[in-house]
Amino acid sequence: MTTVRQLAELVNGEVVGDAGQAVAHARVLREAQPGDITFLENDRQFPALEKCAASAAVVSRSAPTNGKALIRVDDPLAAFVAIVRHLQGQGEAPVHGVDRLAAVHPTATLGPDASVFPFAVIGEGTVIGARCRIHSGVVIGRNCKLGDDVTLYPNCVLYDGTVLGHRVSVHASSVIGADGFGYRFQHGKHVKVPQLGHVEIADDVEIGACSTIDRGTFQATRIGAGTKIDNQVMVAHNCQIGRHNLLVSQVGIAGSSSTGDYVVAAGQAGIVGHVHIGAGAIIGAQAGVTKDVPAGQRCLGSPATPEREQKRMLMSLEKLPEFRKDLRRIKQHLQIAETVRDDS
Repeated sequence: MTTVRQLAELVNGEVVGDAGQAVAHARVLREAQPGDITFLENDRQFPALEKCAASAAVVSRSAPTNGKALIRVDDPLAAFVAIVRHLQGQGEAPVHGVDRLAAVHPTATLGPDASVFPFAVIGEGTVIGARCRIHSGVVIGRNCKLGDDVTLYPNCVLYDGTVLGHRVSVHASSVIGADGFGYRFQHGKHVKVPQLGHVEIADDVEIGACSTIDRGTFQATRIGAGTKIDNQVMVAHNCQIGRHNLLVSQVGIAGSSSTGDYVVAAGQAGIVGHVHIGAGAIIGAQAGVTKDVPAGQRCLGSPATPEREQKRMLMSLEKLPEFRKDLRRIKQHLQIAETVRDDS
């Protein structure tokens, strides 16, 4: 059985209360039971801890005592993550090596401690970095290049020429480097424009499940370092995505658009082609961006407009029935005939 003292040593924390308190599990506030340890991400949650049955908690350095065994740390969330992993026994996964059921082209190069699981396919001329983990069903095309510590989860696909930096994660069933959606209308039909570019993804990027990033027409589609892409996101051909962007579920970015650094696009936002989103801009959920967005601007609505302007319009819409009644009374007072039936 693990004690609070041992967990505090694990996370470099300070114990307040019973350091010998035994801990069996780590659970969130709403689910914690006697014998569990929980955590408070911030001090505003402290009243909820009073009602929680947990025997111990990870808290900030400024948190007051309350009779429970407390571990005070600088970053409660990070400390709790370490504790959960420790109690669940989640150590580093062992190196798998190259499974006999994997198909690795003789010209492909694998770095030290790479793991290639059953039914993965690695194409001609591809270079895999150190400690990469290529899970079952992954298909990597020809002449791809993967940095160190890359993880490709089951059934994701990298088309020919895809480049991934270090510490990139691509979750299940995502497709990187498929043809861009480019056609010309000629002689009464849509004629495909050959997609001859590729995709480049910089270091520390994470791509969620079932997302798609298309290759450029002639150049690279690029994703900047540190950017995090949620599930079911679409980035079209020729896009240039900046560093440390957050693209939330079902965001769609049309071809040849670009973003600066630290841009946030919330769920189901849509961005038309050939526009630029400035650094630090925030695009609200379900917004439709039809033109360039200046750096730092917050946008809402479809078409997307600055947040303050959009809120004024929404407030006006809420008052529209009242405005209509006022207008009807004014017209009656002026003895102006109604031209539109008003059933309100």
